[in-house]
Amino acid sequence: MLIDPDLVVPDQQKSLIHGCIEPIGEQPRGNWYSAYLKNLSKEYDFAFTTPWHQLPNYIQHILLFGTDKKKPIKLKYSSKKFQGEITTNFEGVIPNLMRRYTQTNSAHIRTWIEKYMTIQNCNSCKGSRLKKSSLSVYINKQNIYQLTEQSIESIYYFFDRIKLPKKESQIGLQIIQEIHTRLEFLVNVGLNYLTLTRPANTLSGGEAQRIRLATQIGSQLMGVLYILDEPSIGLHQRDNQRLINTLESLRNLGNTIIVVEHDKSTMLAADWIVDIGPKAGNYGGEIVYNGELSNIFKDKRSITAKYLSGEKIINTPDYRRLGNNKILKLYNATGNNLKKINLEIPLGKFICVTGVSGSGKSTLINRTLYPILSKEYHRKNIKPLPYTDIDGLLYLDKIIDINQSPIGRTPRSNPATYTGLFTLIRDLYASLPESNVKGYLPGRFSFNVKGGRCEVCRGVGLIKIEMHFLADMYIQCDECNGKRFNRDTLDIFYKGKNISDILNMSIEEAIKFFNNHRLIIRKLATLKNVGLGYIKLGQQATTLSGGESQRVKLASELSKVNTGRTMYILDEPTTGLHFEDINMLLDVLHGLVDKGNTVIVIEHNMDVIKSADWVIDLGPEGGDKGGQIIAMGTPEKLSTHRKSYTGKFLKKILNDK
Repeated sequence: MLIDPDLVVPDQQKSLIHGCIEPIGEQPRGNWYSAYLKNLSKEYDFAFTTPWHQLPNYIQHILLFGTDKKKPIKLKYSSKKFQGEITTNFEGVIPNLMRRYTQTNSAHIRTWIEKYMTIQNCNSCKGSRLKKSSLSVYINKQNIYQLTEQSIESIYYFFDRIKLPKKESQIGLQIIQEIHTRLEFLVNVGLNYLTLTRPANTLSGGEAQRIRLATQIGSQLMGVLYILDEPSIGLHQRDNQRLINTLESLRNLGNTIIVVEHDKSTMLAADWIVDIGPKAGNYGGEIVYNGELSNIFKDKRSITAKYLSGEKIINTPDYRRLGNNKILKLYNATGNNLKKINLEIPLGKFICVTGVSGSGKSTLINRTLYPILSKEYHRKNIKPLPYTDIDGLLYLDKIIDINQSPIGRTPRSNPATYTGLFTLIRDLYASLPESNVKGYLPGRFSFNVKGGRCEVCRGVGLIKIEMHFLADMYIQCDECNGKRFNRDTLDIFYKGKNISDILNMSIEEAIKFFNNHRLIIRKLATLKNVGLGYIKLGQQATTLSGGESQRVKLASELSKVNTGRTMYILDEPTTGLHFEDINMLLDVLHGLVDKGNTVIVIEHNMDVIKSADWVIDLGPEGGDKGGQIIAMGTPEKLSTHRKSYTGKFLKKILNDK
């Protein structure tokens, strides 16, 4: 992690007097730093009112990285403790921040400085992580760093076609065969676009799982029970069959494979299906069907069976929206594998960004477009990947990224607090006659502040036990029995329920309970509309799946009043969703677009893609062979495009409707 000049100076249109160097703020301020800058301005003849982009490059370099140590400047400084002139060097903003970061013991200061830091290549090894001597060994004119920086598919073909002298070939034969075999496993599970140097923390859950799967295939074990949780996450339909073939080969070795999955093609390839339901939450928890695939179609209780047989389907829209005739244009996006992409987004539509895994979808939308818009509308200091220009910013007023990160990382967070619902409920309890008599304010019914909460567990309902080298454990608090509040607070009842009882209600139960409270019902209804009627109001955020967290965020946004000029971005929102849940999610997303908003969904699910007004398909392949816009248009138009893998699958699904 190093200080990034682009984050230190986020707006180059500003001048020093208006705070273009964000860590030091507006200048001059009359402090020690300002004294340096005043003397520098006289020494090098620049004005505080000059916009940053108009300052000469050498002045910018001095301000950011300091003066030459061999050329000190005379500094006049006046304060209560010191007055006079000293000869010194100007350290520079970036070295100053880096020194403070490495020397401070304050977590607050480190967190503040980290806002201006990004992961950058080491200046010495240029990101290779190896010494010069290690990089001096070549095979077919490539050293180990040059080779591992390529995609797995490229390395696979490298070792497939490798030519060595006879002696070296004999020495390396077994090693090359083993490398080739392991690379083949990675290709077969749909990871051909990754590089071997890809950091593990940048992999999606599905990618990490498929890497572990490839490792197991290579072990050639027999008699093992394997359990996989949605291995198809992030996988394009083109690569899905390869994954299924891999699972079948693992089964054929004599192993048992249990896959928790919502993908239709994976279910249809199974030998045995266990269907749990019939619905979610309190309405589920039963084994609806347990048997061979061929017999599930006869089961009348199984919702899954109805979708597999075609009795129930996700309908294709009768028409495609024309939008509002306004376009957002992004020029020359070149981040990661993008090939100078010029992106046009028609506003007021439901848009799907598609393409094979690794084609550049997340790079284009999440790491280029979103940071640009979040900086413009919300002043967030997120550095976008390279681009040259963007047009059409006036047509929007807000950007919302609804991702699958947790809504909270501790048991204190829950759907009620995240959506603002709990504030309304606390206000209701504080307005009760008994609360007024006892002088209870809304804070009394909060488990985050002293007064009404249980002080033994501090309102968590759980006691944390540190396990040192193992993950921390949580056990129920003996004092409040997990209810979070003290006895006096729990003695306040509304319609026979205290505040703890409310938190233990499911969304659907709460809708019936609060049927006379318009504001509360509005927030509860949005949670139900996104398919979360089964979760509890006070359910700990740490127990929610990524898909559930994403839908809680979506519900929170839906409950707000919008202007109809918002852009929503969702990355694979169907992860963890059943066909029935996808149907409900699509209704919600279409409702947002009907209000004039723009929804962009990065997705592989064909039922979602066929429901879009406009599709932007990237490819043609993943990694270095991707990063181009292959086709744009309605699903019907895309289905006729010969070079689009997405189009080929769309053609089949549209013809079957």
